[in-house]
Amino acid sequence: MNELSQETSPYLLQHAENPVHWKAWNPRALQQAQEQNKLILISIGYSACHWCHVMEHESFEDAEVAQVMNAHFVNIKVDREERPDVDAVYMKALQIMTGQGGWPMNVVALPDGRPVWGGTYFRKNQWINSLEQLQELYQEQPEKMIDYAERLQLGLAQMSLLPEPEQSAKQQSIALLIEKWKKSFDHEFGGLARAPKFMMPSNYAFLMRYAYQNNDVQLQEFVDLTLTRMAWGGLFDTVDGGFSRYSVDMRWHVPHFEKMLYDNGQLVSLYAQAYKRTQNPLYKTVLEKTLNFVSREWLTAEGAFYSALDADSLNAAGHLEEGAFYVWTETELRNLIGGDFDLFAQIFNINQFGHWEHGHYVLIQNQHLEVIAREFNLNETELLTRKSHWEKLLFEQREHRSKPRLDDKCLTSWNAWMLRGYLEAYQALGHETYLETALKNTHFITQKQWSPEGFLWHNYKLGKSSIPGFLEDYAAVISAFICLYQTTFDESWLKQAKQLTDYCLEHFYDEKQGLLSFTSDLSDALVAPHFEIEDNVIPASNSVMAANLLQLSVYFNHPHYSKIAQEMIQKVVGNIDYPSAFSNWLSAFMDMDINQKELAICSQQATEFARKLHAAYLPHVWMAGTQKNSEIPFLKDRFVADKDLFYICKNQSCQLPQNNLTSTFNELTSITN
Repeated sequence: MNELSQETSPYLLQHAENPVHWKAWNPRALQQAQEQNKLILISIGYSACHWCHVMEHESFEDAEVAQVMNAHFVNIKVDREERPDVDAVYMKALQIMTGQGGWPMNVVALPDGRPVWGGTYFRKNQWINSLEQLQELYQEQPEKMIDYAERLQLGLAQMSLLPEPEQSAKQQSIALLIEKWKKSFDHEFGGLARAPKFMMPSNYAFLMRYAYQNNDVQLQEFVDLTLTRMAWGGLFDTVDGGFSRYSVDMRWHVPHFEKMLYDNGQLVSLYAQAYKRTQNPLYKTVLEKTLNFVSREWLTAEGAFYSALDADSLNAAGHLEEGAFYVWTETELRNLIGGDFDLFAQIFNINQFGHWEHGHYVLIQNQHLEVIAREFNLNETELLTRKSHWEKLLFEQREHRSKPRLDDKCLTSWNAWMLRGYLEAYQALGHETYLETALKNTHFITQKQWSPEGFLWHNYKLGKSSIPGFLEDYAAVISAFICLYQTTFDESWLKQAKQLTDYCLEHFYDEKQGLLSFTSDLSDALVAPHFEIEDNVIPASNSVMAANLLQLSVYFNHPHYSKIAQEMIQKVVGNIDYPSAFSNWLSAFMDMDINQKELAICSQQATEFARKLHAAYLPHVWMAGTQKNSEIPFLKDRFVADKDLFYICKNQSCQLPQNNLTSTFNELTSITN
């Protein structure tokens, strides 16, 4: 056993029995490299990563490889999900060095941590040869490595600086950016016309909002095409619910089979918003199946959510194989489905379209059920009943298989995304269990992950939190707490969101950059600063904070919040060239639009009125409410006993109150863009 046996991360524990003398990322390991004047080998991955497992088996479990690594390097294993700060800095370095990135990520650095070489997956002999050449160069010509490290360091520093925008955000035309974006749309299967295909929930949440507020019917149809095709599988697990991380093809068919909490949390929010807008029963099915999966597989007794399920599981021969838990042979399906097989095969494409490899099928729908029902002389309700019955049969059969490995650490930011998903699903569907689960998770965050000293922890496992939170944790929790307030009108959550925001501004805000650093000023510095700006599979923590600050500035009448948020948005939006990497920023930019509205509901029935409004799609409305006199500045002195008062506000100016929910709703949905 190496030093990783003392860690709690499932990914690090997977490597605890490697012959490599792995260490975790900590000051002691970094100090050892300097004391021994050894190069540092930093290997970064995560527990659900298929190619990480492959490289471990081929190289890190091999005695010959371990001998080379142990002799010449201080070897540090990093779980990128536990240390996103370390991952981000060295990923930037790798992209400068090679023009690409990915996981496993392997970087060699000088004893002081400055990177000099890197790559992703390596075969055994290639890995050994590379390491031996690097060690030889460091012994014989260290000045070459040092010179390269210094030049690379300058590049990293430049990447951390955001240039002044060439135009103001007001001059930036969202319409022109979207026209540019549309050129990359896949109009057959939705999403972008490329493979692999990632879901990018913030992209479609923004596009849906923009289409709604600008009455762009074609864009709205494209968003619905994308959501429908994703829901038809095999990216979406129709048997058990939940989405895999991405598909390797353009049809959303064959996934990279790991399931991640952050994806599913955001996708629940996205489908909840889409259901509010359309009342499409397919979206409702996706919500219910996904949350059933999450509560069954990831929800803990403490109200927390686990992180992921692995891509690999044991096949029938007892070997780890990607997707083994999820795929089917035609023989298996014929035996299970029996006389209905032809109908089943038509729905789920047990044909060339649905075939993956080696006689295995990944279930995928390619037609609307009403079309198939007509073809087989059935009504759609009867077909849905049969489909549900078959999925139950497959679920029961699949439960006898070896399940994918569970990543049972809990991450604060990912929990907050799932918390928000439960809240938005509750708003859309009204299922009380969703709100109950959300409140349990909120209490987990406040009781376990919020320290008495005022900071958040990033990770949790077996009663232990060991890594102070990053900006992503604060941003996601604040966003979720604002959503919880808007859902329940319990002002304590809004006040806690403000408390965390003030902590962020004190310890993360960089006045010179006009942005928030990814790491706190109380944390150990890395080889380069990191400001998370681009919206990726998870929105950038800075874009989330900008949106948070705008909302809180209204609720608390706090112009300083508004000033910081607007400066952040102006700085980033004015620089946007490719909008798909800044969609959450563009949504925050729309929060500054003239048609953005705020609603104050002051009534003893405030929560009942809110539930009706929450069931509608109103992305341009921030809601507040109270059933009594409130000290929240936005609500103060607006409550009158025995009256139902609805105040519609925009640009910090409120109309006279209305007393009718229907007329209020009609005015809220009146958009004049």
